Amino acid sequence: MAILAIAVSTRIIGLIYYEEAIKITRYSQYSLGNWIQITGSAIFLTLSRIALKSPKWSVISKKILSLFFIAFILLISFGVSYVVSSYNAKNNLTMFMIGIVTVSLFFAIEYKEISFLAAFVVLIFVLGMVIPKITIQDKMMNVFAAMTLGFMLIGFARYSYYFKSDHFVKIKELEEKNIEIEHLSTQKEEILAFVAHDLRNPLNNIEALSGFLLLENEDSNEAEMISTAAKQAKEIINDLIETVKKDQSDLKTEKQDISSFLNKVVQKWKANSKRTFLFIANDIKADVYLNTSKLERVIDNLISNGLKFSAEDKPIEISLTEHENKVAIVVKDFGIGIPEDLKKHIFQQFSKAGRQGLQGEKSIGLGLHISKRIVEQHAGKLSIDSKENEGTAFTILLPLA
Repeated sequence: MAILAIAVSTRIIGLIYYEEAIKITRYSQYSLGNWIQITGSAIFLTLSRIALKSPKWSVISKKILSLFFIAFILLISFGVSYVVSSYNAKNNLTMFMIGIVTVSLFFAIEYKEISFLAAFVVLIFVLGMVIPKITIQDKMMNVFAAMTLGFMLIGFARYSYYFKSDHFVKIKELEEKNIEIEHLSTQKEEILAFVAHDLRNPLNNIEALSGFLLLENEDSNEAEMISTAAKQAKEIINDLIETVKKDQSDLKTEKQDISSFLNKVVQKWKANSKRTFLFIANDIKADVYLNTSKLERVIDNLISNGLKFSAEDKPIEISLTEHENKVAIVVKDFGIGIPEDLKKHIFQQFSKAGRQGLQGEKSIGLGLHISKRIVEQHAGKLSIDSKENEGTAFTILLPLA
């Protein structure tokens, strides 16, 4: 296409300025070369389009077509150099060098093919010496130039081929790695499915049995420890399953009053904990599209974090404010805060920021990662503001319905 466009443009310019053009030395040779360029490039353009669309063209047929096209590029670039240099090509090799570089860059040519093309370059140079009446010395210099150019063509092409083949191999290796990763991912999901269905049931039984023991003896520390451990194990399993779920984008939501929703969550915590919870809503009535179970999990996780990292005499503050077309939910504690170097890891999966709570509570670093993902599924944003020994505030920004 590029060759055809250049050749046709040249022909049009020649016709517009015909009177001046015919005065150019060796105009007839330039004109013949131009017609060869137009005709040849049009033929190759047509054939290449047919070859790409037709299933009848074999790989070998396409290779042969490519080789002929490469030979055509070398031939027309030599032709320009040949005519410009007054049939003594060694005197002006600019166009021929452009042809060689073009071939080297745009085509991935194998060793046998490039050797054939290099021989073709030498041959057209030698044949070009038959017509002009030049000295033996010039003919020898042309042959030397031909051999040099043939060697350069092989060198450039092999160097280019090395990078192309290396790139191809790396892509293939990546494809194989991706297949392997997909296989491992499938295995991981199967293992987690086993964890979900086969481990949660015995944990439920352990939790139920420990509950019966506590009914019989409320002061049994052993039963309390068993119940707590079973609950923690279930939470870890649920977090792991939530982390590897594939369809994270599909979230069913419904319009709800955010203040009423938060009030219910806070009242639940007040009923099940001896800690102090402050809920500040400022009589805000705002509707938000929510998945109640998912967002409740986020609020629960943020409150749990506040409880873990603050003293028992410190309150947990949950506040609701409205900002233009968004609502802001802030869960704030007055505890030990988060060190500056851990803040950047706080929302990462299996986060390095996972720490033991003040009562020795353990964390695998998934809670905040899952919370951030759930908030983003609500088209919202979860951010953090924390100072050591002053406390931590998590802010959830959600769009109004």
